[in-house]
Amino acid sequence: MGHAKLLRIGGYVSGGVLIVFGVIVIALGAWGFTFARDHIKEEGIVFGPASDPAVAEHAEKYAGEPVETGSQALAFAEVMREHTLASTNGLTYAEMGRYQSADDPADPAGTNDEAEAAKDEQGNPISNGQRNLWVNETALSTALNVSYMAEQTALFGIVVGIALLITGIGLIVLAYAVFVRGGREEPAPAT
Repeated sequence: MGHAKLLRIGGYVSGGVLIVFGVIVIALGAWGFTFARDHIKEEGIVFGPASDPAVAEHAEKYAGEPVETGSQALAFAEVMREHTLASTNGLTYAEMGRYQSADDPADPAGTNDEAEAAKDEQGNPISNGQRNLWVNETALSTALNVSYMAEQTALFGIVVGIALLITGIGLIVLAYAVFVRGGREEPAPAT
């Protein structure tokens, strides 16, 4: 087998492998995109009205609509953050004490000092419920943010698959053009 023929076959095989990988990656990306959107829809989340200041600021164009896309999930996570900040007087989880303050139980800042904490019937410090609100918000907003990232990663996969597909086709065309049409194919040995 001649050198040119070996290179041509290598170009065809490499191109074919890239085409197959490209098709697989495109299919996986499309599946991931659909999977992310289907699971977002299953949660039944709906944006509040545009009169809600958090919705007006972060998701006015989605007011009253169900959350069905990664972009909408990201916007809803921002709305949730604004609501949680409003409920905790602008304090984040790290800025709040672990316990409810005995002096001012309604103060979301609370305290980290057990001696200054409000106590239950058994004398144990009472957890700061406002701080626990951040635990729920963080868990839910993280899930929404991951939905956005899943959708974006799936789109990236589709783009990479298209690039692999085009590269594979290009290798096959190049192998054909250089080694067959270019007239560089080695002549058959004389008998």
